[in-house]
Amino acid sequence: MHHHGYLWTGPKDRFDQEALRRPPHPEPPPAGSRPELILRYREVAAEFPTSDLPPLETAYWLIKPRSLVRGTWDEAKEGASWLGERLAEYAPRLACDKDRDTTRLATLINSVAERLDSGADVSLGFYLERPSYLSLALVTCSPNRSMPELTCPAG
Repeated sequence: MHHHGYLWTGPKDRFDQEALRRPPHPEPPPAGSRPELILRYREVAAEFPTSDLPPLETAYWLIKPRSLVRGTWDEAKEGASWLGERLAEYAPRLACDKDRDTTRLATLINSVAERLDSGADVSLGFYLERPSYLSLALVTCSPNRSMPELTCPAG
């Protein structure tokens, strides 16, 4: 088992484009559907696997381009340490004072390591200066517990 790290920052309104953050329905719209529905389905089907937007379900990071992986670690503590370093890097820009509290962040990083050790994924999000957003994820691989059918990007 190993873990992949992902990081996304960008405008909050782009993050809110949920249609591009979820995989398309397995069945395309039936023949005779409204043209705009068919066009939207095609757009989402083409963009979801390649978009850098964080997926709504964390495990779907695994189908995104390998270039989006920010690091890979065999040990949960190493992945949690990477996440902690990113939080320290972004802490001055976090919008909420509570999110910058170092004791709270240390407790969070410890819980991240525990969750990764159990085989779970971790996904965190923080508001930065308006209107930006920070998304951090650590995804367990080989196999992923919630979606074992997804292949590992390192493979």
